[in-house]
Amino acid sequence: MLPSVLSKSTTSPSPAHLRRLLPASSIHTSTPLRHAPIGGAPSPSPPPAQTPSFLLPPSPSPSHNHYAATLRSCVLSRAVRPGRQLHARLIVSGLGLDPALATRLVDLYASCGHVSHARLLFDGMPQPRNVFLWNVLIRAYARDGPREAAIETYRAMLVHGGVEPDNFTYPPVLKACAALLDLAAGREVHERVARTRWAADVFVRAGLVDMYAKCGCVDEARTVFNGTTTRDVVVWNSMIAAYGQNGRPVEALALCRGMAAEGVAPTIATLISAISAAAYAAALPRGRELHGYGWRRGFGSQDKLRTSLLDMYAKSGLVKVARIIFEQLVHRDLISWNSMICGYGMHGHADEALALFSKMRSEAQVMPDNITFVGVLSACNHAGMAKEAKEFFDLMISEYSIKPTVQHYTCLVDVLGHSGKFKEASDLIDVMLVEPDSGIWGALLNGCKIHKNVELAELALQKLIELEPEDAGNYVLLSNIYAQSGKWEEAARVRKVMTNRGLKKMIACSWIELKGKSHGFLVGDASHPMSDEIYAELERLEGLMSQAGYVPDTTPVFHNVEDDEKRNMVRGHSERLAIAFGLISTPPGTKLLVTKNIRVCEDCHVVIKLISQIAQREIIIRDVNRYHHFLNGECSCKDHW
Repeated sequence: MLPSVLSKSTTSPSPAHLRRLLPASSIHTSTPLRHAPIGGAPSPSPPPAQTPSFLLPPSPSPSHNHYAATLRSCVLSRAVRPGRQLHARLIVSGLGLDPALATRLVDLYASCGHVSHARLLFDGMPQPRNVFLWNVLIRAYARDGPREAAIETYRAMLVHGGVEPDNFTYPPVLKACAALLDLAAGREVHERVARTRWAADVFVRAGLVDMYAKCGCVDEARTVFNGTTTRDVVVWNSMIAAYGQNGRPVEALALCRGMAAEGVAPTIATLISAISAAAYAAALPRGRELHGYGWRRGFGSQDKLRTSLLDMYAKSGLVKVARIIFEQLVHRDLISWNSMICGYGMHGHADEALALFSKMRSEAQVMPDNITFVGVLSACNHAGMAKEAKEFFDLMISEYSIKPTVQHYTCLVDVLGHSGKFKEASDLIDVMLVEPDSGIWGALLNGCKIHKNVELAELALQKLIELEPEDAGNYVLLSNIYAQSGKWEEAARVRKVMTNRGLKKMIACSWIELKGKSHGFLVGDASHPMSDEIYAELERLEGLMSQAGYVPDTTPVFHNVEDDEKRNMVRGHSERLAIAFGLISTPPGTKLLVTKNIRVCEDCHVVIKLISQIAQREIIIRDVNRYHHFLNGECSCKDHW
């Protein structure tokens, strides 16, 4: 007999219980449900026509059809409790071994998240099991876990099942491979798919693209995409998301344009992926275009799109616009709260971030998670609020029982290091519940640079070299600390080590996007077509700054050269060139957004504050550490970065 997933009782459920549990669609009568004998002759009253057929003695065809229809209804409505009652009735009625009904029961339990029950039934069914049954189980494991079981079941299907997978088998298996980052298993599936007629199926190919993307093999994902002859919106969306998830937002946006050019109408999933890419690339004009397109297509009222727009505007520096969208959300879920809090935090608006966090806890009754506290601690870090950061860190553990991750520790070490509290930072690292990574030691090293703590900087660098022996930036930072302290011989020794190991310093680069085109600048760059005008604008601004009392600070130049040469090096920094180009290329009052691949130096920070006051412009700099909002001679970081 088919194994039961219910209690050990062999008696059938009471009709009254079934009446409460079974959906109305499965009862073919308009009169109230009454007791009818089960397993014996029907009573003379009420008449048989008014009695639910599944409670009557089993007859070969009608009972089977009614049971099948009722189970189908339970599967469609995910009604597991009535399904369990009907399962008990099948067992006592002798229909428990019926393959068609048992298959529907497996589907019901799997669809409702009771995978272990589905597996118990599956294992008790006689061979051969059809491909639908295997697919139901594989899909359930891929969705609810354990995902390793999805891959194991797929392999068992091939070896023991004697069943050929179809186009409903491969997508969930690939989904499991992607979730586990199991590239070897994913390639194994790909090799088998390539030998079948399902190799051209759009859902299978979308699954392959997603699997390679999640495993970090974007170029292989693109190869699969290029080899897809019929590309529907699912395949396009998978490839756009692949670029976005792997830090290649420019290609994601270009592919989105290519999709529209080929006449494939973007869906809301397309827009969300493309908007996320625009946020990552700080491509505000592209994000605004997508925003407008979404409204024209009628997606503007959907909270999913609004949440992605909120995140994009926050990352692009338009925090006020992000807050307006946040307030327009019909339902503010945890993701939207986190996006807004983290948006405030990354831009140095600590007061707003903490006020929103307080509102989230008191008014919204939304339970914060580890990402929420990353945003809160980041806000404290960017504002130099070491005391508050420690309090929120303790709150996270004591009140919400959230286990600190390396991101939480990094924020706390960073703010302690910035504040010169090296003893507390070192003690925290010693008692961390996770292994310190390069982010932890990098945060400590950065604090050592600010406060010229050479001894601790050497320890931090030693740990960084063990973790990242090929990262030239670590050596450069220690060399700069030595130079800042006047230890030129030690600085030269570190740079010699870099040379001997073949390590090269990252070239500083800044870029600004105007009228849909990105303009990049290097230090001392003279390659831009408007180079003469750019340097003329810089010279004009320097004259006005000198009148205001500005004197160049050459301490960021860590080379043992004359002061005049140091001043020339500083004045040609890439962010200054990008800002000058933006000033001469846009109307007065236009906000400028410049992105830089390394940290803004101290002298440039002073200069940009002065430029924002002289030119009466808001200038946003997004460097490797944070956002800086310059307006009226002040910066949002309050000189803490």
